[in-house]
Amino acid sequence: MDIRIKRVYETVDAHDGFRVLVDRLWPRGRTKDQVRTDLWLKEVAPSTALRKWFNHDQSRWEIFKSRYSAELDDKPEIVKILLEKAAKERLTLLFAAHDVEYNQAVVLKDYLLSASKQHGTKDKKQPS
Repeated sequence: MDIRIKRVYETVDAHDGFRVLVDRLWPRGRTKDQVRTDLWLKEVAPSTALRKWFNHDQSRWEIFKSRYSAELDDKPEIVKILLEKAAKERLTLLFAAHDVEYNQAVVLKDYLLSASKQHGTKDKKQPS
């Protein structure tokens, strides 16, 4: 399983595979042609309340990861869509946050990789 994360403001690459925007809000200042997403999956994003509470405050990161993972636990049908896509081709999770280390795409990627192992989905080595 090859899952990557990428800022939506970065250049689109042919090697991105299936591109999924995982933000609840459309990225500011970007057109559909610029984003070139295959799917905008708003439902997989953190709830509005959780997103506002976190507010990219690194001191809240561990709690955010736990709460967001719990939200994902309650959305098995949405998670299944991503796992099925990732099992077939490279999956690139697109996000708009400035912080590339502390954002929901990081949590979602880890969650999907963990879920794929629990369900016995073949896991390709992840790039560092």
